[in-house]
Amino acid sequence: MKRYLYLMLSCMVGLTACSNHNSDDARVAAPVATEAPRVMAPFRYHKTVEVAPGQYYDVLSWGRGSESTGAFEILRSDSATMKYTTTTGDLDGRIVDVFNSDMDTDGNPEIFIHTQAADSTNAAQVIAFEYNDNTARKLEFPRLTKSQRKGYRGNDRFFIKDGNLTREFEVFDDADSLTKTPLQKRLIEYNLRGNNLQAKQLSTDSVTKEATTPRAAKLESETKSSSSNSHSSSKKSSSKKSVKKSRSSRHHESHHKRRRHRR
Repeated sequence: MKRYLYLMLSCMVGLTACSNHNSDDARVAAPVATEAPRVMAPFRYHKTVEVAPGQYYDVLSWGRGSESTGAFEILRSDSATMKYTTTTGDLDGRIVDVFNSDMDTDGNPEIFIHTQAADSTNAAQVIAFEYNDNTARKLEFPRLTKSQRKGYRGNDRFFIKDGNLTREFEVFDDADSLTKTPLQKRLIEYNLRGNNLQAKQLSTDSVTKEATTPRAAKLESETKSSSSNSHSSSKKSSSKKSVKKSRSSRHHESHHKRRRHRR
């Protein structure tokens, strides 16, 4: 009996040990969640862009106090030539994203910093540089034309397509400032020719009428109805005048015949 109890206790201890061992293995094998690296104050944004082996561009924004203003800097590191340069400038709003390309395929990379206004307009601005070794040349980014700004409410999206920077944003009805339903999307492509950035609209605007709101449509309908009624009234008036003229002509002709008969 004692031997039986000893064997039972031994088995129970063994099972418990095996269970604890498996539990320890499970804890070790479980993936550990890691937090994304945080940017420490006074820095607000950081992105690294690698354009070639050993050639990096670290783009940062920084500033203390107001979140709507600050500064940016581009740290260029070329470990192959052991050259390091810094490009800085003022910043309005916040950095949304950073892109790089070589639009004119001359071997000199372009760095584009997409920023967004820190107000209700959500308007986008782009800061652009072309790098030739250690020299940074600022590129004038084209503003939206009058026709391109029609219906614009910010919240742009930028991306690189076929080596060129492409811009996309939703277009709304200017006559209805409260609507949240876009009419369509506008697509603009930017490329570099010589030393200048050029913009080309890829999408075709399908909306050509300015009056698209229910109120405007009602006014337009009323105008057409009024015009139609006016035209109808004009036709009726003309018809009445014609009948009256015809009667007068017949009366004059009858009177003339009577005078001839008397003679």
